[in-house]
This record gives sequence, C-alpha cells and structure tokens, in this order.
Amino acid sequence: MNPVVGIAAFVAVSLATAVIGFYGLRISRTTGDFYVASRTVRPWWNASAIGGEYLSAASFLGVAGLILLSGTDALWFPVGYTAGYLMLLLFVAAPLRRSGAYTIPDFTEARLDSRAVRRVTSLVVVVVGWLYIVPQLHGAALAIRITTGLPAWVGQVAVVAVVCVTVVSGGMRSITFVQAFQYWLKLTALAVPVLYILFVLAGTGAPAVAESNVNPTALAPAGPYQNISLLVALLFGTLGLPHVLVRFYTNPDGQSARRTTLIVLGLLSVFYLFPTTYGLIGRMFAPGLAQSGQADALVLLLPGRLVGGPAGDLLSALVVAGAFAAFLSTTSGLVVSLAGVISQDILGGSVRGFRLATLLAAVVPLGIAAMTDSTALAGSVGLVFAFTASTICPVLLLGIWWRGLTDAGAIAGMLTGAASCGGAMLAGALLGPAGTPPWLAQPAAWTVPAAFAVMVLVSRATRGRVPRTITRLMTRLHTPERPLATER
Repeated sequence: MNPVVGIAAFVAVSLATAVIGFYGLRISRTTGDFYVASRTVRPWWNASAIGGEYLSAASFLGVAGLILLSGTDALWFPVGYTAGYLMLLLFVAAPLRRSGAYTIPDFTEARLDSRAVRRVTSLVVVVVGWLYIVPQLHGAALAIRITTGLPAWVGQVAVVAVVCVTVVSGGMRSITFVQAFQYWLKLTALAVPVLYILFVLAGTGAPAVAESNVNPTALAPAGPYQNISLLVALLFGTLGLPHVLVRFYTNPDGQSARRTTLIVLGLLSVFYLFPTTYGLIGRMFAPGLAQSGQADALVLLLPGRLVGGPAGDLLSALVVAGAFAAFLSTTSGLVVSLAGVISQDILGGSVRGFRLATLLAAVVPLGIAAMTDSTALAGSVGLVFAFTASTICPVLLLGIWWRGLTDAGAIAGMLTGAASCGGAMLAGALLGPAGTPPWLAQPAAWTVPAAFAVMVLVSRATRGRVPRTITRLMTRLHTPERPLATER
C-alpha cells in the first residue's frame, strides 16, 4: 500500500473526529452532559453510537482474520457479539436505565447499600476497561505499521491523543456525535471495498488460489468445549461491558433503552456480514496472509492485492479510515466510562475531575500496550469478554432480578470470577498458545458458573444483609416509566 494513502486516511478520520468533538463542546456545559449527555439521546443516535463503540478492532479486523485462520469456527464471534445484545434487551437495558445511576458502581452501591461493593465494582470496571483498550491500541499499531511503514507506537499514541482531546472537550455528549459518525464510516469502509472486490472477481473470472474450506494454517478445529465456552463469554460478557452499559443511562426512558437495543441488533447484523465476507474471500484468494502471520491485516491488505492500481489505493484508504474509526470509537467509549468511574470515586465527580480522569484512563493502557503485543485481536478481546462475564455480569443480573443478593455475596462472587478468570488468562500468557489447555484458553465455561454460584451461596448465608429498601428498589427497577409526552 502507498504510505501516503494510509497517512492521509488516518489524518482525515482524526480531523473529522476532532471537529465533531469540538462541536459537542459547544453544547456540553453541565455535569450531566459530560457523564450521560443529560439523558436526552434518542434511540437512533444512541444505537449508532453504541454500534460505533462496540464494533472494535476485534470486529473490524479480528473477525475476518479469524475466519481466514479457522473458517467456520470463527463465526461464533459475530454470532455471540450480536446475540449478547438480545440478552441485554431482555434482561438489562430498561431496568438499568430506571436505576437512575451514572455508572455501574453507582448502581451496585444503590442496589446493595454498600460502599465496599462500590469500591470492588469500581476496581473491576477499571480493570475491564483497561484490558479492552489494550487490543484497540494493538490494532492501531498493526494498522499504522502495515499501511504507512511508521513505527507501531505512532498509531497507539495518535489514538490516545485524539481520544483524550475529544473526550476532554465534550464528554459523553460529544462522544455520542463522534461514535454515531464512526459507525456509519466503519460500515461504509467495509461494505464499499468488499462489494467492489466481488464485482471485480465476478467480472474477471479470476480463479481462486484455494478452496474456501481449505485450512491455510493446518490448525486443528476447535472442540465443543471451546465453542461453548467462547459463546458463554460473548453472550454474558456483553452484559457487563461498562462502555456499553453506560449508554443506556443516556436514553430518556426505559422504552427508549429497549428501542435502542433493537436498533443495535439490526445494525450489528448488517455490519458482521462484511467481515465474514472478507474472511471467506481471504481463504480463497489470499491464504498466504495466514501463513505469513498477517491474518489480522487481511481487511487492510485485500483491496490492494485483488484490485490494485488507483482504485485499489482509494479502496485501501477507505478501509484504513474505517479501521482507525474503529480504534478511536471503542477507545473513546471505554475512556468515557472509565473517566466517569474514576472521577466519581476519586476526584469528586466534577467536570474538572472528569477531565483529569480521562487522562489517567487513557495513559495507563497506553503503557501496557507499549510493553505487550497481540497477534489475534478477536481472541484477546474474547478473553476480556470472559473476564467481564465472570465479574460484572453476575452482579448485574442478580442485582436486577434476585431480591436475595447481598453485598457480601456480590463481593465474593466478583472476586471469585476475577481471580479464576484472571488466573486462567495469566497462565495462558505464560504457557503460550501451543501449551495452553482448552479449559485455560477458554475459561468462561467454568469461571462464569463459579462466580454465579459463589454469589448465590454467600448471599443465602448472609440473608440478614439484604437491604431494607429492597422492595422500593426492585419496584423502581421493574416499574415502566411514563412516556415522556405525558410528563409535565
């Protein structure tokens, strides 16, 4: 790829992000604007923004790369990512919106009447956020190195800088505009090149290098346990992602939260058609990328390989712009959610505290990303989902739907999930892909049930710690709100 094309695409999407962010500054004045956009974001805007922040490096680059490597086994990723939102619609979206909280720790403290629960939840949310930001920065490093030839750290620093400027400028209201724009940019950046490639292939009758069912790396197919464990991680992990959950606080009411989730399901379903198509085309026409260890770069390199010339450069530029939109949108959503937690718990909850927390939320994962490397974006994000499913998800589901949850049970369950899943992740990192057994490589199948079981058992053993206000709280969570048109 022409390095000038890659640099121009990155600069263009960064400038567009900054301009939209500064527009948000003009209408972000209050604390509510910075934390939850004053709860005035309508379903279509919010759904586009959720799509923007949820469709990360793993979705834009990693899914196609995994399909190139392992074929149909990788289809569990788009299925799980999308189906997880159905669970959000059924079990979490509207009650969480009715809680009236700004952040997940706000919710757990109000539900369980415990500062200790709040502190543990805050710590888990920050860890989850940092773990999720790191793959985005790895993706930025990969993209900048492949497309421009610049050092990998340039992409990481650039993403953090643009995100900090945007978030500090206007908080949640500003990021809502940015992420909505970035969803449609990402969809266009995948759809236009892959459709053009299909027309070119159909018109020229170019023969496939390999059959679509040929395994270019001779990797053994995943077993039933690995597929089930991955699906558990993706389904339950979606329910605990802090940057996604905070979005439901920005809806005007519970009905809008449910409608937002339905729209998101449609947007995600359309989007995932295109990474899947890239992966299948790659298995037929570019299997060498898998054999050379460049599977995650498939989406970036395919237009240049199969089209070439000025048209290939233009399509490559569009893909690069979409890739950086993915890194920027997901990182900005995570930074906003982390800044809200850090600011409220440490820096007093003011707008100034939010801005200082933004820098802390972004700089720490930048340091981690600089010291680590990832060769499988979707796989690393899948482990973050497993960690989230083992920690935040149980306390949310039980907190919303079970009156018997206590603060002691919530803390014990979250710590159990964090220790078991975190230990499995650490062991996998030490042993390496070849030496890690399946139950450690995909731990969600046993860490998620363990977290739920401990949370329930300890809660039943400490029944006397159930908050006295439980009836009022549960009524508030499950009583439909009045339509806005009838409010005075």
